Amino acid sequence: MALNKGKIGIIFGITSILAAVISVIVFYVSRGPNADVYPKITIFSILSIFGILLALFSWVMSKYKSIGIIGLIANVFVLVCTYLLLLAMSIGEE
Repeated sequence: MALNKGKIGIIFGITSILAAVISVIVFYVSRGPNADVYPKITIFSILSIFGILLALFSWVMSKYKSIGIIGLIANVFVLVCTYLLLLAMSIGEE
């Protein structure tokens, strides 16, 4: 089974959207008063950077640009929320 450039682009796009969805699921599953936030911040940032890279590859390789754009927007949103969470944690420790 040979994959052509378009199919690989679609797979990258769906995987980038999946990275954003996994970040949201991890956020809602592992919350609570005793949860350690810094490992979650690391997980969110790694997943979102990985998702951004996959979305960019999808955007270049696929003829369906909307999948790459949706993945890019979702992962940038997760990365911005992660940055704001890190900022809030650093302000709260003072």
